[in-house]
Amino acid sequence: MEKIGFIGTGVMGKSMIRNLMNAGFDLHIYTRTKSKADELIHEGATWHENPAELASQVDVLMTMVGYPSDVEELYLSEGGFLETMRSGTLAIDMTTSSPGLAAQIALEGASSGIDVLDAPVSGGDIGAKNGTLSIMVGGSEAAFLRAKPIFEALGESIILQGEAGSGQHTKMVNQIAIASNMIGVTEAIFYAEKAGLDPERVLKSIAGGAAGSWSLSNLIPRVLKDDFTPGFFIKHFIKDMRIALDEAKKMQIDLPGLALAEQMYQTLAERGLSESGTQALIQYYR
Repeated sequence: MEKIGFIGTGVMGKSMIRNLMNAGFDLHIYTRTKSKADELIHEGATWHENPAELASQVDVLMTMVGYPSDVEELYLSEGGFLETMRSGTLAIDMTTSSPGLAAQIALEGASSGIDVLDAPVSGGDIGAKNGTLSIMVGGSEAAFLRAKPIFEALGESIILQGEAGSGQHTKMVNQIAIASNMIGVTEAIFYAEKAGLDPERVLKSIAGGAAGSWSLSNLIPRVLKDDFTPGFFIKHFIKDMRIALDEAKKMQIDLPGLALAEQMYQTLAERGLSESGTQALIQYYR
């Protein structure tokens, strides 16, 4: 089994690391705040004091961080991963990031003998915990085949979409679909509340029909309990939507549904809800 380094132990990263350890992989980890990794260290993960040290000692390096700027700093800065990783190492960035940045990292990695995959995921905290994530991969087929046993410990839908950057483009497709769907399911349950219906009974009626969706089945039950803990942060969803809007602008296409969703979530962020889960969209209406 290859020695895996993992950077990022957030809402999803922690569960992903656990699933990799349960599959028998040797996990080496780093996060800015060590206390956030205490449980994982207790469970058998090896702690490293800095990212460069970790990167130089593993066979596969995986990153799951917040923003494209974090990815760029980790991989491309002076003393970054592309300088500290050994030739032959495989890098897998699972952050939702810029397709152009993913292609740049892969190109520069290849010049140093480092294979790079962009492999953003969908499925939220539930998918990360259950090992049922959808993993959208960009990069070479050889690197993908090397990574596949790792991906199989994390997800169920694992598809190579094409060359470097294709995974990120596919994740943008995913986020565009979710953005408008979140408006739809939230407005639907808000209507049910205002009509004096029992929202839980309504949900039972519509979730299995044509209106059904992952967001309706997994996030609206949280809304009905006023549970806005993040499976996916609003601040990160805004980041994703802005990447998609930037890419759409480059393609000279108009995505009004996505633009509306971004505006609505930005309003919630300005109200202090940026670290709530995306299901807190109901607060826009209430």
